[in-house]
Amino acid sequence: MTKSANRRLPSSGPAREILQKKGQFWTPEWVANAMVAWAARDSDHIFDPAIGAGAFFAAAKRLAVQGKKLSFSGGELYRENLEEAFANGLTNTDLAHVRIGDFLRSFGAEDQFDSIVANPPYIRHHRFDLEYKAFLQNLAVTTIGTPIDARAGIHVFFLIKALTHLQPGGRLAFILPSDICEGKFSSVLWKWISGRYRICAAVTFDHAASPFPGVDTNAIVLMIQNAKPEKKLKWARVKRAETEDLFRWCADDLGKIQSDEVLITEREINEASTTGLSRPPVAEGVKRDTIPLGHFVTVIRGIATGDNDFFFLTSKRIEDLGLPRAKFVRAIGRTRDIAGAKITQEDLSRLDIAGRPTYLLNLDREEKQQLPPAMQDYITVGETAGLPQRSLIAQRKPWYRSEKRRPPPWFFAYLGRRNCRFIKNETEAVPLTGFLAVYPRPGLGIDVEVFTRVLNDHRTLANLPLVAKSYGSGALKVEPRNLERLLVPKGVLRENGIKLNDLFF
Repeated sequence: MTKSANRRLPSSGPAREILQKKGQFWTPEWVANAMVAWAARDSDHIFDPAIGAGAFFAAAKRLAVQGKKLSFSGGELYRENLEEAFANGLTNTDLAHVRIGDFLRSFGAEDQFDSIVANPPYIRHHRFDLEYKAFLQNLAVTTIGTPIDARAGIHVFFLIKALTHLQPGGRLAFILPSDICEGKFSSVLWKWISGRYRICAAVTFDHAASPFPGVDTNAIVLMIQNAKPEKKLKWARVKRAETEDLFRWCADDLGKIQSDEVLITEREINEASTTGLSRPPVAEGVKRDTIPLGHFVTVIRGIATGDNDFFFLTSKRIEDLGLPRAKFVRAIGRTRDIAGAKITQEDLSRLDIAGRPTYLLNLDREEKQQLPPAMQDYITVGETAGLPQRSLIAQRKPWYRSEKRRPPPWFFAYLGRRNCRFIKNETEAVPLTGFLAVYPRPGLGIDVEVFTRVLNDHRTLANLPLVAKSYGSGALKVEPRNLERLLVPKGVLRENGIKLNDLFF
């Protein structure tokens, strides 16, 4: 994310691609004003490591009208972005101390600031080359003592580095995607932050109050001070966009506020960082009256082929190529290929007739020359196309050997807008990466039909936001280990005839 005043984001086309490449999504005035008011409360200067169109400098100038005059410095990778900062009312004097370059490389330990405000670039890992990925991992190791999961976006590293530039007593306010608190790396990251810094507040937003409408991610504002850690933080939920109450609360140094538009609660740091700062707290009653799904099942991601066009075929294509049907297993690739709560043989036939692939190449360690001639020819086609050199496929020996999965009793559609669900598998099909594979733990005697009702009970599914990564427009994404943490209400289990004492509870 980078910044500017209120404006509409392009939803598609070249302009949208430029935004995604640069990681630019502009902070609206009502959020920028609040962040600057808190971060610069005891400072006469703000530093922004990714200035972009200058939303925070512009917010500081608005504060100057109220008698709070601030000076500015910062960094910006793209010089052309500063043209938009000028268009937003900033001057050469305002931008005189902007350093053009990558903040992660351009600023050293001697650069220390008492007020840092930022909306760092939101650039996903697959846009980094190998050299930059290695640089980021070295930054993590030298700063927090351990690598960060390779799928972390660049905003994670901006936060880590910015904290090292915060003077004792200084304040930092960052607006970030909520995966900063939900990703696989988050436990390591927040253990480091909470052990060294004071987490003062986290501000989250209802969907209707999103600072970035139309962007497929949820935002969180983090307010952190370089001071002795405390055991509690303020947790805010903004209910209405453009509310002035957020500014009032921040300007009052996170004091008491009576507001229907910004709801404030106090949370234990350990609870909040474990649950996820972007997620609401889990009530003690909920914990007491639920059981983690992982007590009943194990969850594995679906099969990753590396190239669905090659490995995942229709029956017609298999027939046209003369490939042996025995070298394939049935599979489902897309969540929209399953409309309901179960998948049947009739569904597989319907998809095949409609031209959707449902046959997955299922070779093992056979030597190429041991395979039927038509299959040898097909493998040669893949080799000519360079498939063996692709990163995922290159890890397999031989390259055409497929990942294996037992047909699971349930597929879980783990990414969607209000449609995450468990799907009863009444076939021998296996899932591709559009699904998670869910298997009952051995020895529990779980009845698949009964437990399907438990899984899809609205009270069970209502707990998904407590373990999912959240995105814009109500979308959720649930990773395998997090799905095992899904809280299943004991009442739902009992109503379906599952005696908890029989399952070692």
